[in-house]
Amino acid sequence: MDLRGIRLRGRRWYAAAGALAVLIGGGSWAAASSDAAPAVHRTDRLMTMPEKPGSTKKVRIDTSFFTARGGSGGRRPAVLLAHGFGASKANLRPQAERLARDGYAVLTWSARGFGKSTGKIGLNDPDGEVADARRLIDWLAKRPEVQLDKAGDPRVGMAGGSYGGAISLLTAGHDRRVDALAPQITYWNLADALFPHGVFKKLWAGIFFTTGSAGAPTGSAGPAPTTSGGCGRFEPALCRMYERVAVHGKPDDAARDLLAGRSPSAVGDRIKVPTLLMQGQTDSLFPLDQSDALYRQLRKNGAPVGVDWISGGHDGGDREAARLEGRTKTWFDRYLKGHKHADTGPGFRISRSGGVDSTNGAVRLRGASADRYAGLDHDPRRIPLTGRPQTFSNPPGAGPPAISAVPGVGALGNLSSLGAGGLSLDFPGQYARFESAPLRSPVHLTGSPTATVHVRSDSPDAVFFAKVYDVAPDGRRQVLPSQLVTPYRIKDAHDGRTVRLRMPAVDHDFAAGHRLRLVLSATDLGYASPAEPARYTVSLKGGTLSVPTVPEVRSAAAPLPAWTWALPAAAAAVAALLLLTARRRITAPAPDPALDGVPLQISELSKRYAKSAARYAVRELSFRVEKGQVLGLLGPNGAGKTTTLRMLMGLITPDEGEIRVFGHAIRPGAPVLSRVGAFVEGPGFLPHLSGRANLDLYWQATGRPAADAHLDEALEIAGLGDALQRAVRTYSQGMRQRLALAQAMLGLPDLLILDEPTNGLDPPQIREMRDVMIRYAAAGRTVIVSSHLLSEVEQSCTHLVVMDRGRLVQAGPVAEIVGSGDTLLVGVAEEVGDAVVEKVAALPGVVSAVRAEGGLLVRLDGLGTPQLLAELLRLEVPVDRVGPHRRLEDAFLTLIGGDR
Repeated sequence: MDLRGIRLRGRRWYAAAGALAVLIGGGSWAAASSDAAPAVHRTDRLMTMPEKPGSTKKVRIDTSFFTARGGSGGRRPAVLLAHGFGASKANLRPQAERLARDGYAVLTWSARGFGKSTGKIGLNDPDGEVADARRLIDWLAKRPEVQLDKAGDPRVGMAGGSYGGAISLLTAGHDRRVDALAPQITYWNLADALFPHGVFKKLWAGIFFTTGSAGAPTGSAGPAPTTSGGCGRFEPALCRMYERVAVHGKPDDAARDLLAGRSPSAVGDRIKVPTLLMQGQTDSLFPLDQSDALYRQLRKNGAPVGVDWISGGHDGGDREAARLEGRTKTWFDRYLKGHKHADTGPGFRISRSGGVDSTNGAVRLRGASADRYAGLDHDPRRIPLTGRPQTFSNPPGAGPPAISAVPGVGALGNLSSLGAGGLSLDFPGQYARFESAPLRSPVHLTGSPTATVHVRSDSPDAVFFAKVYDVAPDGRRQVLPSQLVTPYRIKDAHDGRTVRLRMPAVDHDFAAGHRLRLVLSATDLGYASPAEPARYTVSLKGGTLSVPTVPEVRSAAAPLPAWTWALPAAAAAVAALLLLTARRRITAPAPDPALDGVPLQISELSKRYAKSAARYAVRELSFRVEKGQVLGLLGPNGAGKTTTLRMLMGLITPDEGEIRVFGHAIRPGAPVLSRVGAFVEGPGFLPHLSGRANLDLYWQATGRPAADAHLDEALEIAGLGDALQRAVRTYSQGMRQRLALAQAMLGLPDLLILDEPTNGLDPPQIREMRDVMIRYAAAGRTVIVSSHLLSEVEQSCTHLVVMDRGRLVQAGPVAEIVGSGDTLLVGVAEEVGDAVVEKVAALPGVVSAVRAEGGLLVRLDGLGTPQLLAELLRLEVPVDRVGPHRRLEDAFLTLIGGDR
């Protein structure tokens, strides 16, 4: 409970506060709870310890000891809980109390320099913080509540996150009395984490040393001890090391040795106890390769190890605190209490995105697991990449830098884990890229992709940042999984060197039709690049990107709600009711042979509102749709879009006019509707059946031959992949939408009608739906989509029909409707310099000229396109195309009267 948030009013409140102060001052208190939960007793102590082994100087370590009634013979296993950097023991109290109620004796403490503890921060110095932890174990061995393995040896486990996770591992390496470990989002080698491949991780290092050099840390229970000098609470050796590296922009051997000596890797061969590793996917500070190295050493030592890749991490996202606390508790039940049947969970578990909860916007998570951890290079797929040798530059001062992860901006990590773009950005001229062809089937990356490149630099060292993007079919939108990059410093690159690059370890699904893009960038915001300008030339060796996969990692099934068992019976009842109340079909007019190849023609269509002779939902609407088009049906609310689609599907009858599909007039039950597939908002499926079983049942209900379903073709277009074999109840909203789309595509209908297919979808799911529509129409079929998302319509549709108040406003190709503005996109064959851009902007009749992707955006005021082209050629601008540039939103608002 946070006492700072309580306002005391009246004498009785002050009396209560005084009583509470007396209890706290006495050093212990008892928390009453319900009958089912025993009272937890806490004792606070300041323990005095030597500053260094053999030193006469002392430090005070602030501790809290938690116990509850129960335990075998009054004794129980002990747990040491360690806090993260910048926190204190106060942050651990809730977990400590729960573990105490579960039958453990729990000791928490504030590390040196945090909370009320004195001393200097040594970043888990073996002679400082590690020695303190060992003395805490000595203290536990003397407690009558703690179970002993032998005299002086308590049964003890250790857990903690980040900084606290590292002290747990280090203590186990220095003290064989530790019996089990459960570290979270921590490091194996701090030197590798802060200086990966010889590149300084300046933003994270700056956060570390600023936090430790400032006043009271976040979450501390009191003011931090003050120290003289500019090092704040850090040991002087660490302060000098940071200042030296920060000034020079790169680490030296002394800096690496100092941090490596205070890392679990220094004693890794001594850690032989059961360990549960919980590492974050959204973590540019301690990425997944840190836990991978730790796992490999522990398995070499013969220790039981479990691996859990959680959704969040130091960059933000869902840290899954409650779930991980539960796993930690069962891990200790098994290895401290000796409960052989305790469910410690799978050997390898990954938290994956299950979409967004439409009720609160939170990211849904689903677990996928396998019996054993597969590592970072399991079962690789070789993806061919193309790209000529390329030269790119590190600009003077390394600015502006490319952007990948931004420490502390957790929402960006969430978006990238969902497939949205986050803030990733690369500047022209500062990177090289190599790209795959569109994927013919989905690829689920789990691990670290690798590629071999040849690098040549005009400077002694080449510093660059490797990353793999997920690129949409249009080639423009790209997603950087988990916002992660891997830095490289290639020494002695002046004469060229061939190196094997290992990209960041991630878990990411590349959809069919997408591309993989390997990018090598000269700069990155989170790291220190050389201040001196340099030019690098790289070429791809071997022509492939090795993409590890772990197909044996499968999603867990969610429990089936009881009400779903009644759904089949309810569906049968509804079907029977429809049969009993079905209306006699109306005889349709004869087909029109002249329209046999036209997917849709609407002529003078009108529909009045119910009980109104004057008000129209649709009035005198006429347009035509050809094969291969993706037609966007646009209009504000009340424009008549949904009414039009209902008439098109034969669900309602028009008052006037006619709809013909491939020359056949539409009436309820018209045979030509078998050539029409419809996607209706809110798809319904039997949740206990697999996706494939649902599709099979639907097709059987049509009474058509199974061979006519073309199930495999529909599924390939929808891109459902392995999810097709899972129960629908495990699907995210996006997967359900794609399953509904696959159902609409059964039989490969020549005309596909989609009414608001992106409702309830998050950005990556919307992107996937757009890709499906484009792929479907590419085979010569036709798609009609009604949507409010103008940006999506602009990217996916070839033609538009704009409606307002039931009438047609405009129809035609997207380019014609959008392209009537005063801004032109001038495509250039090669990048133009600032001087040329300024000359273009200064031309008479030109308002402005700015760089854009692939060229220049030129806004005109009186100058015609032919005259502009002549001026550009006179200025020797390498023009390869000129076209209009205006957003669909601008055109749409103009057409319907923008203030509506």
